Amino acid sequence: MFGGPAPPPPISGALPPDPQHIWVQKKDIFVSWIAALFALFAWWFFTGAILLVVRRADRNGGHRIAVLAGVPFAVLGAALVQMSLGLNTVTGAYLGFIGALLIWGWIELAFLAGVITGHVQSDCPPGLSGVPRFVRAFGTVSYHELLLVVTLWTLVAVSTGADNRVALATYLVLFLARICAKLNLYFGVPRINTEFVPDRLAHLKTYFTQGPITLAFPIAVTVLTALLAVCAERLWHAGNEVTIAGFGLLTALAALALLEHWLMVVPLPDAKLWRWMLPAPKTKLDKEEPHGF
Repeated sequence: MFGGPAPPPPISGALPPDPQHIWVQKKDIFVSWIAALFALFAWWFFTGAILLVVRRADRNGGHRIAVLAGVPFAVLGAALVQMSLGLNTVTGAYLGFIGALLIWGWIELAFLAGVITGHVQSDCPPGLSGVPRFVRAFGTVSYHELLLVVTLWTLVAVSTGADNRVALATYLVLFLARICAKLNLYFGVPRINTEFVPDRLAHLKTYFTQGPITLAFPIAVTVLTALLAVCAERLWHAGNEVTIAGFGLLTALAALALLEHWLMVVPLPDAKLWRWMLPAPKTKLDKEEPHGF
C-alpha cells in the first residue's frame, strides 16, 4: 500500500533469539564487571588505608600500637577465608577475596610500620655489590618474607580439597606480584616512587636501583601477563556466576599487578591516587626536639 518492498520470508528452521539466554548473557557481563570494579576499589582502598595508618604513625609514633590495632582485621580475614572455603557461591568468592586482602593487608602494615621487616635494618654500605649486596638486601625483608611464605603454605593447607579457593588464588597473585616488584626495585627500574616509603624503612632506599631496566623486568612482565591471560581465559569460558565472580576478581587483580610494574617504567603520576588522602609527611623541623628553659 505504501510502495515499500515486502518483508523477506522467514528462513526455514531459524529460531528467534531466546530472551532467557540473552538475559543470562547480560547478567554474566554484569557480574564480571561488578567483580572487576570491586577489585579495583579494594586495591585502591586497602592501599590508601595502610598508607594512612603508617603515615600517621610516622608523625605521632605508635607503630607497634598501629600493628596491634590491626590484628582484629587479620583475624577477621582468617575467619572470612575459613567461612569461604565451603561456600561455592558468589558470596563465598567475595568472602575469600576480602579475607585474603585483610590478611595480606595486615602483613603489609606490619612491614611498612617497621615491626616485621628483617634482621638488617641499616643502609647498604657504599661499594657493596654482587651476591653480598643481594644477601644483605634480603636481610632487610627476611622476617617479612618468612611470614608471607608461612601464610601462603597455611592457605594452601586449608584450601586443599575445598570447594572455594578464591582466597588462595588471591593471595598467590599478590605474592607473585610482590616478589616480582621487589626484585625489580633491587635490580633496577627507571621510576621508583619513594614518596610513600615510611620513616622506619628509609634504609631500604639505599638498596633500590634507579636506572635502565634489567632482565628482571621483561621476565616479571611476561610472567604477570601470562597470569593475566590465564585468568582472563578462565573468565571468558566461565560457565556459572560463581566462576565468573571469582575469575572477575582475579583477572582485575592480575591486571592491576601488571599495571603496577609498567608504572615503574611509564612516567604517570600514580601517587596522586593516594596523596590527597594522606597527611603531610613529618618534616625535619617537626622531628626536632622542642627547645625550652
